[in-house]
Amino acid sequence: MSSDNQWSADEDEGQLSRLIRKSRDSPFVPVGIAGFVTVVSYGLYKLKYRRDQKMSIHLIHLRVAAQGFVVGAVTLGVLYSMYKDYIRPRFFNVSKK
Repeated sequence: MSSDNQWSADEDEGQLSRLIRKSRDSPFVPVGIAGFVTVVSYGLYKLKYRRDQKMSIHLIHLRVAAQGFVVGAVTLGVLYSMYKDYIRPRFFNVSKK
């Protein structure tokens, strides 16, 4: 094997630094994660006060709300990426970084 290998794994990169690096590349992923955790936390809190609603119905509503938030965040991320890559350079003559 040659020592000038083009790809090498960064062994020193921890989970937090990886999350920070990935959030710079796509900023709506942490927003989706935070929204998911918020919806699930709120749903678990409201589990105590669900009155006569069945547990399965409550969990279905919770799942739909959490998935809706994540899908919304991913959609906003895709729209932002499209704007950054295609619309802004075309109309504002900004070079890609």
